[in-house]
Amino acid sequence: MYRTLAVTNTVRIPPSELGYDADEIVRKLVQQTFEGKLNKKHGLTVLARNIQRIGEGRVIHGDGAVYQRVKYDALTFKPEVGEIVEGTVCEVVEFGAFVRFGPLDGLLHMSQIMNDYLNVDLTNERLVGKESGRTVGMGDKVRTRLVTVSLNELSPRESKIGLTMRQPGLGKHEWLEDERAKPGEAGAAPPMERPRGGGGGRGRRGPPRGEGRGPPAGPGGEGKE
Repeated sequence: MYRTLAVTNTVRIPPSELGYDADEIVRKLVQQTFEGKLNKKHGLTVLARNIQRIGEGRVIHGDGAVYQRVKYDALTFKPEVGEIVEGTVCEVVEFGAFVRFGPLDGLLHMSQIMNDYLNVDLTNERLVGKESGRTVGMGDKVRTRLVTVSLNELSPRESKIGLTMRQPGLGKHEWLEDERAKPGEAGAAPPMERPRGGGGGRGRRGPPRGEGRGPPAGPGGEGKE
């Protein structure tokens, strides 16, 4: 999802910026040129830091600008299919809800929210399960999985990202907390076995002789698993 990459690139220093502090001008140009930009290989560049010039710049005939090679550390954000992401519902529409995670939004289609028929309540900006009564609405925190990713380099906000909550361990945070609180779920204490000792109510520590014994111990005194 988030990665830090060492990047080299080139910035154009226009004639109007020449004569000023070169390092400061390069820092500003790198941030303006590359932050917020997306490419399919590295994803969206969120932040550029540790910006340094590489050698001297070049002047191209007919262009009064200086072309300067630079290197910097880029904090990037690249969603991958199969990743689990935590996000917030930022919009409710007739066909589902949009979830914001990091700097991008993904679509949670109605068919991928829950195993229930959903009613759309656009007035209150929520989706309501007909039988379960569960709701998903604006501002809800959800845990989802990425199922489709198609990044748009020209307009990152227009990238097509599909999400699902119809898998174990996914859903609205409140639903997950309710599931964890149910008896018999993972983390809950297992029920105690009733004693097998007949009417006296006293259990036996081991099987009676000649019954229920496992295979004889192997060499070294330990049984094989």
